[in-house]
Amino acid sequence: MKKNPFATLTIAGSDSIGGAGIQADIKTMSALGCYATSCITAITAQNTMGVKRVEAISSQLLFSQIICVLEDMNILATKTGMIYTAENVFAIKHSLTQMNYKGKLIIDPVLIATSGDALAREDFIQTLVQELFSMADLVTPNLYEAETISKVSIKNKEDMTKSAKKIQSLYGAKNVLIKGGHLQENEMTDVLLTSEGEIELYSLPKLEANNTHGTGCSLSSAICSFLALGQGMQEAIFNAKNYVHTAIKEAKGINLGHGHGSLNHFFAPQKMKTI
Repeated sequence: MKKNPFATLTIAGSDSIGGAGIQADIKTMSALGCYATSCITAITAQNTMGVKRVEAISSQLLFSQIICVLEDMNILATKTGMIYTAENVFAIKHSLTQMNYKGKLIIDPVLIATSGDALAREDFIQTLVQELFSMADLVTPNLYEAETISKVSIKNKEDMTKSAKKIQSLYGAKNVLIKGGHLQENEMTDVLLTSEGEIELYSLPKLEANNTHGTGCSLSSAICSFLALGQGMQEAIFNAKNYVHTAIKEAKGINLGHGHGSLNHFFAPQKMKTI
């Protein structure tokens, strides 16, 4: 371990099957050379076939977790995943504000699992976008989340751009990355709206794969890691997408459970294309 490790923080839910949430974040951050710290928002009982039960951590305990990490560690970049309750949104906002947090902040507005199960309470969405988006350096909604937040129906890349612009203008997020993996196209294209109003497209060939549990969590934690390592936003997104793409490819043929299995987070790093 380096004498001065690149410390990152994930604030997310625990996934008992280990493919998404806190577990995927820690795996990703560790694989990319960062020291991962974690604050748990909720406990899930789930496997590759679905989420069976969710119980939120109290906002007081979440607040204390974050304070304890930030008062002791120099956290260079933080990501949030599943937050689950409005109360925990406020716990995150108040703890980061109280500790005068200066690192990068990525908000992955997790609303639904790969299995289709809900991962947020009904009162959660408006609180999240109003309280945390303006604090974020980057928000990373998938198509469903972008549609829910922006109220823009998304059928193509042009709609993704419209949605990103509306999210940025309404809620003040600096950069908005809409993930387009579920579009019915031959490529997986994500659309980035930068803080300068520029549009960048990130496209990779679509993979036929079953081991895709935790792709969104892994992408946001990879971006978090590359930012902590000193990369710029666009470079971090490019490298994170290639990390996840390779981790999906390297999981092919691995049998993990009876549903959507996990990525192969610890593939040989030399197989990944970077810039």
